[in-house]
Amino acid sequence: MYRVWKQLEEYSFLLIAGAVCALIWANILPSSYHALVDHPLWQGAPVGEVVTTPAGTSSRVVSIHFFVNDILMAFFFALAGKEVWEAVALRNGALRGKKALTPLIATAGGMLGPVVIYLSGAAMLGKIAVFASGWAIPTATDIAFSYLVGRFIFGGRHPAVTFLLLLAIADDAAGLIIVAVFYPQGDLAPAWLLLSAGAALCAYLVANRMPRMLDAGRPERPVTTAWRKHLSFWPFALAGAISWYGFHQAGIHPALGLLPVIPAIPHSDIEFGMFAEDETRQADLLNVIEHALKGPVQIVLFLFGLVNAGVEFSAIGEPTLLVAAGLIIGKPLGIACLGWIAARVLGFGLPAGMNFRDLVVLGCVAAIGFTVSLFVAGVAFPAGNIQDAAKMGAVFSFAAAIIAIMAGRALSVTRI
Repeated sequence: MYRVWKQLEEYSFLLIAGAVCALIWANILPSSYHALVDHPLWQGAPVGEVVTTPAGTSSRVVSIHFFVNDILMAFFFALAGKEVWEAVALRNGALRGKKALTPLIATAGGMLGPVVIYLSGAAMLGKIAVFASGWAIPTATDIAFSYLVGRFIFGGRHPAVTFLLLLAIADDAAGLIIVAVFYPQGDLAPAWLLLSAGAALCAYLVANRMPRMLDAGRPERPVTTAWRKHLSFWPFALAGAISWYGFHQAGIHPALGLLPVIPAIPHSDIEFGMFAEDETRQADLLNVIEHALKGPVQIVLFLFGLVNAGVEFSAIGEPTLLVAAGLIIGKPLGIACLGWIAARVLGFGLPAGMNFRDLVVLGCVAAIGFTVSLFVAGVAFPAGNIQDAAKMGAVFSFAAAIIAIMAGRALSVTRI
C-alpha cells in the first residue's frame, strides 16, 4: 500500500481520478453534481462567497466549491510557493545565475505564445471583448503531469527533465503573480495586505529570528531546540491563517494567502530541486512542513478535480478551442522560439546533453496546463457556459502528452 500511495502521490493520479469522476458525474447526473459543488457548508460565515437572497439581503456562504478552491487549495499553492522561494532565494537555487537564463526566457515564450494565440483567435471570432479575460488560462504548465510525461519521454536522467522543472517552477511563479494582480476577488482593499505582511513578519521575528539571536555563541542552540520541540509549526500556522484572512479581505484570491509566510519559516541553505530524492531527507522546519502536507494535498487535488472538472460535453464551444489552441500550439511555439533565441542568439546555451530537438519536444510536454489552467478558468470567467467551455479546453490539454510522445519519436529523442 505504501508503494501504491507513493505512485499516486508522485504522479498526481488522484487529481486525474477526481477530474474523471467529475466529468462522468456531470454528464450523467448534472443536477446532483452541481448541487454538491454549490452545497452550503456554513451560511452567514465571516468569510466566503457573497450570496444575495431573493429578499435582497446578502450574506457570506462557505460552499463546498469555496472551501476547496479558496481554503484547501491554499496548501497546494503553498507547496508550489515553497519550491519557487527556494529556487530564487537560496545560494544554489535553480532560478539563480546564468544557468537559469535560458529556462526563464523559454518560460516567457511559453506564456507569451499562448496569450498571442488565444487573443488572436478571439479577435478572429470577433469576440475579443467577451473572451479577453481568459487570456491567462493557457499560460500555465502543470508540474506534476508534465514531469510524468517528461520522464516517460526523456528518462529520469536527461537534462531536459531538469530544464522542464525549472521552466515549470518559473511558470508557477508567474502564474501566482498573474492570479494575484489580474484576477482580484471582489473590490480591492490593499490595506488589508498589511495584516498579511505583519503576520509573516511577526512569525519570522518571534519564532525564527529571536531564538537564533538568543542562541548566539551557543552551538548547542537550546532556545531554538526548545522552540522547535514545543511550538513546532504552530506560530507559522497562526500567521498563515491571519495572512489568508488578509488576502480574503483585500480582494486578492485567498488561495495565495499562505505565500507571505513561507519566507518566514526556518529553512535549509541547500536546495536539491523539486522531486529530488535528497529533498526528502531535509530536516529543516520548512521541509518538514512540506513533507507533512504532500499527502493531504493529494487529497485536496482529488477534491479540486472533482469540484472543478465537472463540465458537460455540451459546453464545448469557442473558448474550448481558444484555450486548447493556446496551450497545444502557442506554448510549444513560444518555448521553442524564445528558447532558441536565448540559447543561440543571446549565447546562453542549453544544458550539456540537450539539443534543440529536445527543446521542441519539451515545449510540447509543457503544454499540459490542467491544474492551474482549471484554477484560472474558475476566476477568469463567472460560473456559466463560458467558464465551462474554457475548463473543457484545459481538460483537452492532455492531448499535448500524446503529441509530445509522437514528437519525441519523430525527432528521435534519446532516452537516458
